[in-house]
Amino acid sequence: MVQERPIRVERRLSAILAADVAGYSRLMHTDEELTHAKLAALLADVVNPAIAEHRGRIVKNTGDGFLAEFSSAVQAVRAAVQFQALIKELTIGDPDETRIAFRVGINIGDVIVEPHDIFGDGVNKAVRLESIAEAGGICVSASVYEHIRGKVDAEFADMGEQYLKNIAHPVRAYAMIRDGGNPASETRRIRQAPVSPPHFSVVVLPFTNLSGDGEQDYFVDGVTESLTTDLSRIRGSFVIGRHTAFTYRGKVADLKQIGRELNVRYVLDGSIQRDRNRLRVNVHLVDTETGSHLWADRFDKPIADLLDMQDEIVPRLANAANAQLIEAEARRAENTPNPDAMDLIFRGRHSFNEGLTSGSLTQARVYFERALAIEAENIDATVWLAAVDVTSSSIFLIDDLSLRLATAETVLLKALSHAPNHPFAHLLLGIVLMHTNRALQGLAECERALELDRNFADAHAMIGLAKYMMGCGAETEAHVNEALRLSPRDILAYRWLSPVGFSKLQVGADNEAVGWFLRAIEVNRNYPLVHFGLAAALALLGKPNDAYAAAKAGQALDPTFTIRRAKSISIGNSAAYLEGSRRILKGLRMAGVPEG
Repeated sequence: MVQERPIRVERRLSAILAADVAGYSRLMHTDEELTHAKLAALLADVVNPAIAEHRGRIVKNTGDGFLAEFSSAVQAVRAAVQFQALIKELTIGDPDETRIAFRVGINIGDVIVEPHDIFGDGVNKAVRLESIAEAGGICVSASVYEHIRGKVDAEFADMGEQYLKNIAHPVRAYAMIRDGGNPASETRRIRQAPVSPPHFSVVVLPFTNLSGDGEQDYFVDGVTESLTTDLSRIRGSFVIGRHTAFTYRGKVADLKQIGRELNVRYVLDGSIQRDRNRLRVNVHLVDTETGSHLWADRFDKPIADLLDMQDEIVPRLANAANAQLIEAEARRAENTPNPDAMDLIFRGRHSFNEGLTSGSLTQARVYFERALAIEAENIDATVWLAAVDVTSSSIFLIDDLSLRLATAETVLLKALSHAPNHPFAHLLLGIVLMHTNRALQGLAECERALELDRNFADAHAMIGLAKYMMGCGAETEAHVNEALRLSPRDILAYRWLSPVGFSKLQVGADNEAVGWFLRAIEVNRNYPLVHFGLAAALALLGKPNDAYAAAKAGQALDPTFTIRRAKSISIGNSAAYLEGSRRILKGLRMAGVPEG
């Protein structure tokens, strides 16, 4: 057998220049046509010639900016200095509200090369350096600075170590000094200038041991450390390391001051108290800007094995805190006059979490599309936009199910080629596969998501859904119960409870199905699919009036739902699944759901 050769990936060491227009959204809001015309002219007459003169190439345009590649760091910086100076001259008389100014970031990195794009950590760092540059300024990495020192007609000030979004380790950065400045004073200005805390930035302060028993300190510290680790696994989060956090142990601290010192938006703290045979955990999430408490929770548990208890406590806290942080970030974004891509992503996620209805999903789509208009290559915005299509299809809110699922699959595969360890993308791909008669492959994707994020409760629930689609409905309940153990108050728990109801119908346990559907409705009354499931179960139990009322409740939420739509995609082909589906469809007809 001839072994296939591995696909050859072209790589090379390059100087990467990333640039965008500062305040682009505000400029477009002020005057779209004028901004577009002025930007096009500056690119054609100033930027492109400078890059070509210094032997660079424009890799791609990004709407409000561009990505360029050079074989030399010196040439990259010289090109940037040249076009920044000329743009300043050409726009110096423009009013502030219409003046165009670029921010530039430059890094050296080993990149993956494709015909019309480049990828890699080196590219990501250049983009993040651009985001911290001043309008009209240039920000370079330490590796670039070492190559250009004394070789370019510009001075650079040391910005120190910078923690950049989605970059694992701090990057030492240097900023071009403004006209008339000097390195010493400019360095002081840059380092003393207030820097906005990153999105989703939090410190977990050491939990307080209220038991009066010093021997319990190890358990309390273990909860603090594990919670710090688990929160840091959340994509987009910026979590202060435990060694820094533990310097605040035992101190009466002003949380606003801690926020300023650590440059974080939120503080999570709490206490643990052992009282005879019970353990009580209190937790608080505080906004460091205002000092206000955003969320507080408490739960009591009978004392068992402490390590087992830690494994139960930490995921609950991490999942609950994650949901609260998303809500807090969304509220902040509502009051942001010029939201960036991350602001819009959080607003979209908040709309998504408000309920899986046509209205909330449509609003979520708007935010994710706006985020991509600002940052076209944003992986999270891309994945969440696919989530809208996957969800709308999998809960039968739309008619063109097959087309939407096929589109989402293409988008997710591309996203995973750039971010192979994205748990949510793997989960969504799993759901797509399940709903296109590939439940076994879908199960594997959900299991991969769980490997990447051990607290991913939704992955447990979707594994249960895969078992139902494979005709193994008797196994679904156990997986959903594991999801509920990890996140008992999850805002999407109603979506997990629904598959158990359908799995009970699959095995003929109609009374149990009613119970699960009612539990889902208690969590969220605005989820159409669960009402239709309840209608089918009640009809099969010989309760036509109750079944008809449940169907009417579902149709009030989704007037477009029909049996034809429910049959329009091929989900499973096992004998058990097909027989269960026939029972469900029979129940829907008996409940008066239109055929369509």
